Amino acid sequence: MSLPRCNSYYNATINQETDFDQLQGEVDVDVVIIGGGFTGVATAVELSEQGYKVAIVEANKIGWGATGRNGGQVTGSLSGDGAITKQLRNQIGTEAEDFVWNLRWRGHDIIKNRVAKYGIDCDLKFGHLHTAYKFAHMGEMQKTFDEGVNRGMGDELILLSKADIPQYLDTPLYHGGLLNKRNMHLHSVNLCIGEARAAVGNGAQIFEHSTVLDIIEGDRPVVKTAKGQITANSVVLAGNAYHKLARKKLSGLLFPASLGNCATVKLDSALAKQLNPHDVAVYDSRFVLDYYRMTADHRLMFGGGTNYSGRDSKDVAAELRPALERTFPQLKGVEIEFDWTGMAGIVVNRIPQLGKVSPNVFYCQGYSGHGVATSHIMGEIMAAAVVGQHKEFDLFANMKQIRLPVGEWLGNQGMAIGMLYYRMMENFR
Repeated sequence: MSLPRCNSYYNATINQETDFDQLQGEVDVDVVIIGGGFTGVATAVELSEQGYKVAIVEANKIGWGATGRNGGQVTGSLSGDGAITKQLRNQIGTEAEDFVWNLRWRGHDIIKNRVAKYGIDCDLKFGHLHTAYKFAHMGEMQKTFDEGVNRGMGDELILLSKADIPQYLDTPLYHGGLLNKRNMHLHSVNLCIGEARAAVGNGAQIFEHSTVLDIIEGDRPVVKTAKGQITANSVVLAGNAYHKLARKKLSGLLFPASLGNCATVKLDSALAKQLNPHDVAVYDSRFVLDYYRMTADHRLMFGGGTNYSGRDSKDVAAELRPALERTFPQLKGVEIEFDWTGMAGIVVNRIPQLGKVSPNVFYCQGYSGHGVATSHIMGEIMAAAVVGQHKEFDLFANMKQIRLPVGEWLGNQGMAIGMLYYRMMENFR
């Protein structure tokens, strides 16, 4: 049974709701993609632009899962960058650093170009501020700034001192920060729906309310739902933390973590500008961080407090309010109109997981909370792989992943204990 959309700001402000049919009967395509979030839709756009027959099957609605529940920030903070670089050195040697650096920004270009090409209205804006929660964190900001300047981003980066922060944020919290003009923020659901409609315009088929019950592997695998089936040359599993398919291959690799978000009532435009004069998206420098931005209609969207137990928080608004009011004391007691949670797919070593369940059944998952940009990069890589261009896919598929030989519940408790350790170590960082 399909589920309704959650109580998010995104879902309350959808430009045009989707109404794709449920899968019924038999369909034959080149590629069937399971999951209608950013990874699945981005892969479908890439393939449909090249003329391939593509179908997406989504259990609920397009953008229903983590795609429609995030903070809407598109940044170059690639999850697991250190681990990726280290493992890539064994495959491509000294090119590893350049590959990872370019990977950071590749999703930005894909999204920016796609929004322009298809005229997608998703409140796309530029500007992001990575704030130093402690003065000691400024050393990391300086290092990132220096690398960016050395790689030609000098015109897009500004290193801010504590005295500079009031020009960008009306908050007492931070000791400085790094302003990045290449990073972006946007309305996630409107972007995903816009991309889905672009894929349909290119000939793709989309089926909502169509939970996949089974995948019959073979020369041409068959994806089965309650009322229909799709036969294809290749299958792509793109459900991330929201699907339970191919457990024999995928169990112990990825664990769900609940991310909480909320949005206030509409603020007076003058107050919104006072709080965030340059309309930048923000996250801070802690291991378990807060992140926030202004929406197009002057609400403060605020997220943080990741729950690694695998359970949703009982009262997201109540849990986030202290951090929100600590950040902006001017908003003490402000009404929170929307609050929601979403399950991110967390990987132990934070390296995105790409691979095959069988010769023509692929999977892509595990962005560890950095999925908006990364999912679009992986969509490009997966689209190439299913049509026989495996170079970049193989780089990720050949990386060593950590599989916990326990069930999901125990794995999540281990994750929670590990993050508790990191929170404690924050005091010495």
